Amino acid sequence: MKKCVFAGTFDPFTVGHCDTVKKSLALFDEVIVAVSENPRKSCLFSAEERAEMIRAVYSAEPRVRVVIWNGAVVDLLKAEGTPFYVRGIRNAADFEYENNDFFASRDFDEEMITLYFPAEQKDLHISSTLVKNCIAFQKPFDGYVPPEVARMLREKLRKSR
Repeated sequence: MKKCVFAGTFDPFTVGHCDTVKKSLALFDEVIVAVSENPRKSCLFSAEERAEMIRAVYSAEPRVRVVIWNGAVVDLLKAEGTPFYVRGIRNAADFEYENNDFFASRDFDEEMITLYFPAEQKDLHISSTLVKNCIAFQKPFDGYVPPEVARMLREKLRKSR
């Protein structure tokens, strides 16, 4: 069975992230979406809330598994028994960041194989930061996140008021 890991903060999970998972499912039998607990980032949602959002999106897709991970990706790849690491790329800045990360990670695991999936043109501007800004300024965010995530975001916002 071929499987890959797609790791990120996913704060929150966007339609761009969905596109990367969709492309991964075309190549792999299983896609492990790893929600990162990155101490360098200040997240709007807890790791468990982010994982719950993603599980809701893929509740009918048994080939997607969501985990919470707080270590190095190379260690997760080894734990999952796969060398395949998937990344979504929106622009040259994303590519440069991801490529630098790739070369650093290869120092720790020569077997690691990173696959870059370019974003669709209609999604190039979409990011988790954009969604958080929409929330902060009370602007619509529906077109930027899957319906399940939009519903959960509204529920959380309603509870916090």
